[in-house]
Amino acid sequence: MKMKNWRFGTVSLGLLLLGAPAAAQAEDFIKGVYLQSEELCAQAKKETLQSLIDAGSLILSARGIESVEYSCEFLNVTRAKRSPAWAVTALCQEPGHMFPDTLSILELNPTQLEVGSVRTIDDEGGETDNSGTYYLCAGITMP
Repeated sequence: MKMKNWRFGTVSLGLLLLGAPAAAQAEDFIKGVYLQSEELCAQAKKETLQSLIDAGSLILSARGIESVEYSCEFLNVTRAKRSPAWAVTALCQEPGHMFPDTLSILELNPTQLEVGSVRTIDDEGGETDNSGTYYLCAGITMP
């Protein structure tokens, strides 16, 4: 009987430890709301962030990339050991279409991120491109 409890405790501890790194990484991940230009940040302060979302601007936060009729939920975030960067797997969705994406997010400075995507975008295809530079919008929160 004691042997069964010991095994259960070992399995439970192992599962708990497997979840620990993910929680620690989430704490170290990006904070705040990011837009694709400093001008958009100023516009969000002047108007509302929701107005920019409704207009089709991409919003980057720790939970993913969002816009009107488009979203990429971040599923797995792994912090690089030797640079201020993360590798992120995401599940993205637009009307009638869902697809995976893998992103790299590099902190260029405390207010600027460079995002790269493995997804190939056809310039004339009307698809949303997750790649680009994103700027921290101080004082702005997600709706």
